[in-house]
Amino acid sequence: MAALLVTLAKILVVFVVTLLTVAYLTLAERKISAFIQWRKGPNRVGPWGLLQPIADGLKFVLKEDFVPAGANRALHALAPMLVMMPALMTFAVVPFGSTLPLPGGGQEIRMVVADLSIGILFVFAIASLGVYGIAIGGWSSNNKYSLLGGLRSSAQMISYEIALGLAVIPVIMFTGSLRLTDVVAHQGGNPWFVISQPLSFLLFAVAAFAETNRLPFDLPEAEPELVAGYHTEYSSMKFAMFFLAEYANLITASALIVTLFFGGYHLPLIENLAFFQAHGFLLGMLHVLTFLAKVAIWLFIFLWVRWTLPRFRYDQLMGLGWKVMLPLALANLFIYGLWSLKDLG
Repeated sequence: MAALLVTLAKILVVFVVTLLTVAYLTLAERKISAFIQWRKGPNRVGPWGLLQPIADGLKFVLKEDFVPAGANRALHALAPMLVMMPALMTFAVVPFGSTLPLPGGGQEIRMVVADLSIGILFVFAIASLGVYGIAIGGWSSNNKYSLLGGLRSSAQMISYEIALGLAVIPVIMFTGSLRLTDVVAHQGGNPWFVISQPLSFLLFAVAAFAETNRLPFDLPEAEPELVAGYHTEYSSMKFAMFFLAEYANLITASALIVTLFFGGYHLPLIENLAFFQAHGFLLGMLHVLTFLAKVAIWLFIFLWVRWTLPRFRYDQLMGLGWKVMLPLALANLFIYGLWSLKDLG
């Protein structure tokens, strides 16, 4: 019973922190874009505009929920849910810390909601479901722009998921496990995979930008061509769910990059100090804060890239996925496969 309560508490904490981060990530995006473009950004609602996400949320709740004539009402309502749920579920297997000793000693809380033995496969399996919501939303809206956006997104995600998966296989080979906690533990006593496998990291990072539909890969919702893409005909909270899912996917993508290539919650040298080794609770908190700081840095990089690079043409996007990313991923896998055979010999 106690284990169940601890798991429910972790689910609640992760859910609340993710939603709060998503809300203020929208504010951070607008502030960063304003800084890059020499503007002020939101600064009217609350001090320094800090209450702007709350105002935006109230606006979405109060707006009319419009469904276009000729749309499939059931699928039109289902699509945002199919996009939102996988975005929130994938974080369940990501370790956001080591362990946190409870007062009194004897018991420790593991800082991961579900430490599955197939953690990496779980992430890919659940994350790939989001494209169904996008495709259904585009088709059910009875709008040619929405349909084109849904088709573009489907083709884009299929194309880059292959490179994404192939980029992770060398990490699995060197770790010997699909469990994300094992990947992080391996990097605790060895060089981070961003150092030992730089091409795997580069392929994964580029594919992550494409999978999250972020610039320069946001062709499914390219405003000059498709109005707003697959969510052209959405309003109120249904549109907000698409919007929230995109930022939730950003958080998950950043957390995966940190977990797979940047040592997860490990902070070399600092965590090995005698002070932290003697205080287990402080060491656990240090790990959690380290992980959150690394994720925050990668979230900033995602936002920075959006307001720095121009959008690809669609033929360039598909050409990059199939003619550059896929061959590089296969060559990278072949090289590390030979390396692992050499080590076994």
